[in-house]
Amino acid sequence: MRRWFSVVAAVVAALLAVAAHVSLYSPISPLPLPVSPFTFTPNNLLQRAEKLGEGRLEGPEDVYVDGDGTLYTATRDGWIKRMHAANGSWEDWRLVGGSSLLGFTLSVSGDVLICDADKGLLKVGKEDVVILASEVNGSKIRFADDVIEVSDGSGAYFSDASSRFGLHEWFLDLLEARPNGRLLKFDASTKETTVVLADLVFPNGVALSSDQDFLVVCETWRFRCLKHWLKGKKTGETEVFIDNLPGGPDNIKLAPDGSFWIAVLQLRSKGMDLLHRSPTAKTVVAAFPKVVKALQAMGRGAMVVNVGSDGKIRRMLDDSDGKVMSFVTSAMEFQGYLYLGSLHSNFVGKLNIRSDHPL
Repeated sequence: MRRWFSVVAAVVAALLAVAAHVSLYSPISPLPLPVSPFTFTPNNLLQRAEKLGEGRLEGPEDVYVDGDGTLYTATRDGWIKRMHAANGSWEDWRLVGGSSLLGFTLSVSGDVLICDADKGLLKVGKEDVVILASEVNGSKIRFADDVIEVSDGSGAYFSDASSRFGLHEWFLDLLEARPNGRLLKFDASTKETTVVLADLVFPNGVALSSDQDFLVVCETWRFRCLKHWLKGKKTGETEVFIDNLPGGPDNIKLAPDGSFWIAVLQLRSKGMDLLHRSPTAKTVVAAFPKVVKALQAMGRGAMVVNVGSDGKIRRMLDDSDGKVMSFVTSAMEFQGYLYLGSLHSNFVGKLNIRSDHPL
């Protein structure tokens, strides 16, 4: 009897110790995140991608190809680098600094608009770097993520993914699953920044439609994208563009035919979907950094999805085990090729998707 009493006492003491640890060290106050099942048979077509700039690009999160075919990307060493279409040579083009450069776009002015997760929205010119927006309504922009400019250069829409967690704590924001983010707009004439949409769950990629009557913003942790109307009878209204994606939508790019390419982070599994249903379980997990790190490292696969302007999936390409492309964060189409960025790679992927090419 005494032995059983000792065992019970030890178990109770251990549980109390865990409870105390969780109470003191768990940094999140999570909500449940119910998800619907999604089935997809891997095709591993992303494994056919060519590796551009392998070994000289550190975590090229976003990619951009201009009208001449010059490829641009921003890397963890603080440089915007570009590859010349004529000979495939790379150059360190413009130095921004820091290690938290994310989504960017070339401006009609010839400058670069880029999101620095820590500093906010920046403009990178030939000679200098200017911070365009670091706060809005007195609130710091903590996680600037992606940006798209209006075609006439009058302004830009960009996302502030989380008001609670920064770039290196993104998985904690995933576990918390609260609406900590917002979509912002910078006005080039007034230099003012305003909130377009608030209470978003990790707003990430932002893209404008071909005629710019609506924009699409990705809500990564809700596995969906929203459509916000900018023109027409529905101006100012917001609706679901696509829901229940097979992972977390990251950057989104307009394709030449008016559809969209969405990079989908492989953050879903039966285990993770189950974990998301329990705020208590997520609170416990978040209190142990080693467990968080292990879970964060599980999503090694890669996927990109092509979605029509009607919000319907047209094509899905993946690398289920991350053998070639891992954790793809952006995809841009140019002249029959798909260019792929990734925070986990040291190269930009290039995939032939032309209709006359066997894919």
